[in-house]
Amino acid sequence: MNRERGMEGAVPLPTKAARLNGPQRGSAKLPATLALIAVSAIWGATFTLVKGALEDASSLLFLTLRFGVAALSLWIAFRWKGPLRLNGTLARNGAILGIALFGGYLFQTVGLRFTTPARSAFLTGLFIVFVPALVALRHRRLPRIPELAGIAVALVGLRLLASPISFDGASKGDALTLVCAVSYAVHILLLGRFSSVGDARALTLLQIGTAFLLSASSFWWAEEAFLRPSARLWIAVGVTGVLATAVAFLVQTWAQQMISPTRTAFIFALEPVFAWITSFLAVGERLSTKGILGATLILAGIFLVEAGSLPFRFRRRMARE
Repeated sequence: MNRERGMEGAVPLPTKAARLNGPQRGSAKLPATLALIAVSAIWGATFTLVKGALEDASSLLFLTLRFGVAALSLWIAFRWKGPLRLNGTLARNGAILGIALFGGYLFQTVGLRFTTPARSAFLTGLFIVFVPALVALRHRRLPRIPELAGIAVALVGLRLLASPISFDGASKGDALTLVCAVSYAVHILLLGRFSSVGDARALTLLQIGTAFLLSASSFWWAEEAFLRPSARLWIAVGVTGVLATAVAFLVQTWAQQMISPTRTAFIFALEPVFAWITSFLAVGERLSTKGILGATLILAGIFLVEAGSLPFRFRRRMARE
C-alpha cells in the first residue's frame, strides 16, 4: 500500500501518524487508547439494543442492514469532503479486512444456533489469547511475561463474567465460535498492519463495504430470513450502523496506527464489562459476586499488560537516546 493522499486536499491520517516519532508518537498513544476504550463502551452499550432488534429480524439480515447503513454513511461523509482516491493495493487490503470482519460476525451468529449465549460470549473473548499468539508466530518470539500474566488474569475474569457456564459436551456451535474468535483476532492483527499506511478513511469504507456485500449475499441462504418492521428495529439499525460500525471502525482504524494489536485486544476485552453496565442502567440487571470479580480481573489483566510494558518502553527510549 502506498502513502498517497486518500482525498483531494486532505492529508491522510496514517501519513500524519507515520511522521510522529519519539515523544510525539508516545503522546499520541493516550488519545488512541481512550478512543479504543470509547469504542468498547459503544459496542457494549449496544448489546441490549441489538438483542431486542433480533426479535424482529434474522441475524444476518440485521447485519446486512447494519453494514449497509454504515457503508452508506461513510460514503456520504467522505464524498462531502471530496472524491476518494483508491488504488489496487488499498482495495485488496480493505477486502481482506472486510472478509476477516464478516467472518467473525458470521461464525458467531451461526454458532449461536448450537451453543448458549454464555458459552458464545466466553469463547468469543478468547481473541485476547489468539492475538498475542498470532503476533508471536509472526515475529517468532514468545509474548513477554506481563502479557502472559495479563492473558491469564483476563481469561479468568471472562470465565467468571460468563458464569454460570458449563462445557459438558462441546458442540459444533462452540467450534464455530472459536473460529469467530480467530477471525476477530486476525482482523485486529491485519488492521494493525494495514492502518499504518494509506488512508484510514478509505480503508474503513472498503472493509465495511466488503462486509456488507458478503452479508447481503449470504443472509438469504445461511439462515431462515425474516423481517418484522418495528421502531426498535430501525433505531437499532441506525445506532449500530452509524455509531457502532461507521464511527467505531473508523476510530479503530485510526487508533491502531499507535496501539499494538495485543493491547487493542486487551482493551476490547472491556466490552462485556460495558455491556453489563448498560444493562444495569437500562433494565436494572444486577451482576453476581462472581461477575463483579470477573470484571475486576479483566481490568487487572489490562493493568498488568500496561504496567509491565512501562519498563520495556523506558529501556527502548533510553536505547534510542
